Amino acid sequence: MNQQATFTRMQDGKIEDWMVIGAAHKVHFGGTADRFINMLKALENHTLGFSCNQLHHALMTATLARRSGASDEEIVIALCHDMAKVINVPNHGPIAAEMMKPYISENAYHVIYNHQAFQGEHYYQYLGAPTDLRKQWVDEPWYDLACKLVDEWDAEGFDPNFEVDSLESFEPLMRKIFHDSPVPL
Repeated sequence: MNQQATFTRMQDGKIEDWMVIGAAHKVHFGGTADRFINMLKALENHTLGFSCNQLHHALMTATLARRSGASDEEIVIALCHDMAKVINVPNHGPIAAEMMKPYISENAYHVIYNHQAFQGEHYYQYLGAPTDLRKQWVDEPWYDLACKLVDEWDAEGFDPNFEVDSLESFEPLMRKIFHDSPVPL
């Protein structure tokens, strides 16, 4: 039986209503990893002009992170850094960061949020944009991880012939990171 709150305006809600809503939300949290996995799968339909599709890019980025000895969280953010491209390409970093925020560290959040600006060092000169945007964060505790993500894993991750680890091989890590008890915002 699906219970529902009885109010039609939030300010009229009673404790019983909020207990029903809280229980329904808790069930929904359990599906986060699966929703993110499905977003990654949808990247297979997007090449966006690159030499490989965006799923292959995500898998290559995560495979490079895994092979370099990255932590579980670092591997997962490498895998998921571009997943919001299925929603909107121009600001996919902030979108992905906000989706992952309840599950990842503050440092990882900032890395994902700002990774596009860090990438600018590699190609913004071709777009007439400043290439040194990353310098504004040089004193931040997450700066080195952002450089590593972008320079060692992300920027290197466009070889369509690279043998990537399977998405299935990353699913246990995704379920570990995107667990059922997110940190309230």
